[in-house]
Amino acid sequence: MKRAMALDVGDKTIGVATSDLLGITANGITTVERVGIRKDTSIIMNYIKEYDVDTVVVGLPLSFDGSDSIQTQKTREFAQTLGNKLKSNGMADVRIVMEDERFTTKIAERVLIDADVSRKKRKGVIDKQAAVVILQSWLEKQR
Repeated sequence: MKRAMALDVGDKTIGVATSDLLGITANGITTVERVGIRKDTSIIMNYIKEYDVDTVVVGLPLSFDGSDSIQTQKTREFAQTLGNKLKSNGMADVRIVMEDERFTTKIAERVLIDADVSRKKRKGVIDKQAAVVILQSWLEKQR
């Protein structure tokens, strides 16, 4: 069985989480500092290979009313670039799905506050935790 991976794509960082092999739980992997879309997608591809991922769940930051925002467009562009890179590297079987991520950062922050993580530490792990929330939500819908 292969794993699923979730990405919380922001302007400065990308939170990364993967599922366990049974597709039951999501675990935070890392937070990638953004440098440029080509390099960023290459880094993500390395994680896809390392964790033997067959599905990438990209958090889609819709506006509160469900419409696209500037950030939504940037995220779609990132997903498109990643998809093209996967195809050109013989990994066309890896599917990319978009998952509504409204409120995931707030949920992630609440989890970290409840776990008594300091404000300074939260800043470093919030995107990774948001990716966990996105992936866990998607995994539960798959059952």
